[in-house]
Amino acid sequence: MIDGSQLKDAVGRTLLLRGVNLGGSSKVPSRPDGATHRPENFFDHRNVSFVGRPFPLDEADEHFTRLREWGLTFIRFLVTWEAIEHAGPGQYDYEYLDYVSAVIEKAGEHGIQLFVDPHQDVWSRFTGGDGAPGWTLEAVGFDMTKFKETGAAITHQTHGDPYPWLIWPTNAEKLAAATMFTLFFGGNDFAPATRIEGEPAQEYLQWHYIASIQQLARRLRDMRHVIGYDTLNEPQRGWIGVEDLNQSKILLRKGAMPTPWQAILLGAGFSQEVEVWEADPRPRRIGWQWLNPNKVRAWREGCDCIWRGNRVWDIDHDGTPRLLRPDHFAGVSGHQVEFSQDYYRPFANRYAKAIREVHPDALIFVESTPVRDSLEWGAEDAERIIYAPHWYDAATLVLREFKPLLGFDNWTGKTVWLPWAIRRSFASQLQLYKQDVRHHLGGPPVHLGEIGIPFNIDRGHGYRTGDFSVQEKALDRSMRALEDSMMNATIWNYTPDNDNIRGDQWNGEDFSVFSLDQKKDPTDVNSGGRALRALLRPYPRATAGEPMQLSFDMKRRVLRYKFRHESSVKGPTELFVPRFQYPRGYKVQVSDGKWESDPARQLLRYWHTSDQDVHTIQISPR
Repeated sequence: MIDGSQLKDAVGRTLLLRGVNLGGSSKVPSRPDGATHRPENFFDHRNVSFVGRPFPLDEADEHFTRLREWGLTFIRFLVTWEAIEHAGPGQYDYEYLDYVSAVIEKAGEHGIQLFVDPHQDVWSRFTGGDGAPGWTLEAVGFDMTKFKETGAAITHQTHGDPYPWLIWPTNAEKLAAATMFTLFFGGNDFAPATRIEGEPAQEYLQWHYIASIQQLARRLRDMRHVIGYDTLNEPQRGWIGVEDLNQSKILLRKGAMPTPWQAILLGAGFSQEVEVWEADPRPRRIGWQWLNPNKVRAWREGCDCIWRGNRVWDIDHDGTPRLLRPDHFAGVSGHQVEFSQDYYRPFANRYAKAIREVHPDALIFVESTPVRDSLEWGAEDAERIIYAPHWYDAATLVLREFKPLLGFDNWTGKTVWLPWAIRRSFASQLQLYKQDVRHHLGGPPVHLGEIGIPFNIDRGHGYRTGDFSVQEKALDRSMRALEDSMMNATIWNYTPDNDNIRGDQWNGEDFSVFSLDQKKDPTDVNSGGRALRALLRPYPRATAGEPMQLSFDMKRRVLRYKFRHESSVKGPTELFVPRFQYPRGYKVQVSDGKWESDPARQLLRYWHTSDQDVHTIQISPR
């Protein structure tokens, strides 16, 4: 339940949630194998199946047992719109819906709670990410087989190996993904002439998306361990709010980077010389490149560019393209638009209402854009929401190296030096999310939907040697930020079919805390785990009051916890204490009261006294 800015259990204890995203390869089909390095059958998008993602049903007990042993008992469970409705509009994959319902039911049998994440990255697999079915692109007139030549998208499947690290987010401003997000969120305002099967594009796309998630919600509504649904993973604004189509405003620039106007022209068959960028780690322009020399169109035969159809541009009598409205996406009727407030917020409210029509008690997790963006939430908006932003150690993410003296402030854009300053900066960055919800969203709980590290750092040294000490240090730095800010989180990610060569089977990413290539002993529940010294940490999962301070020293294996009790809460404070960290047992020091250990459940229960307000607990190796 929600009580103010905290999540509470049935007896009023404050919860601290720890879990994982399950899983990374749920973004791609299982049949045929849709791992992004496989180009075969890529465009046969209607004849696929996601049954078996995240794992075959007969493997569910193994993976849920492991997650329970690791104390990662709160899951952000990935599904995709494509998995549910890939065959065509209104054609649902009931075999997948039955399968995924059975897997989620299994999670409850293992005492694991979860919320459903309808995942997407830069719209779909066919625009360099995942999420939406291929037919959505065809419905607005795109020819997906022409995206490579026209620069409309850069995908692993059509680019081939090596697929540049972190180039996939640049698709957000390229023609295909930017067009689809603009239509999905703002088609009524920015593309009123564009209709699908007679309906406005925005209404058609949003309703099909919402209806597909409703299909799953109907199957899950009676499962008490399913607490809610994310609205949409990392929603993108498309070109909404772009003040001048001649200028690119995207933060991450890598590879060929056309401006929005150039992207439109490329898709219409006009060759363009575009900037080429590198990120090392700060973006810098390194040259120019001619794109689409053969004047290929990104639109199907008989379909014109929808932005021409909406009078954003036209072709003069001599065949010269002319931009008519460079500020077309900047405002509506003289009003300067703001994506999160004007477009994401109405969508999130519509989504919340529709989901609760079939699952009334569901919590709704709202995100807004991947960058920290202002979202105002008022009394007229949906209740019982949780703010679920994402955060990563940007220096480690971009460089794929761990530099203990180097950090990055994601909000100011400044470099941070020295471990003590980095630790303070990271905690401060996460605390800003809590400030945001107090000032702008009415103070709901905050749950960090994603945080994690790439395990393919250090040039794969750990894979060759089995020494994951560098990854442990990198992950420890992020986990300390969670503890310093007392943040709920689901770590990105747990991928059951991860391997050292292809990672999470998607765009060259390798974030999984589990890998088949590290699984040496099938009888050992920890076998396959990566950087477990940093991952498996003791933490207070239920506190009889207000958490104040939390820290875990990975080297010394010492936990320190301080909280202020609330007299109205009668249950004990409970801490998860992983046997992995304390195979020979542990010592406990408390400020007052009494405690008991439950080794079978890896729990420490603590009953405070009423003689003092603040209480401390310290756990150390025996």
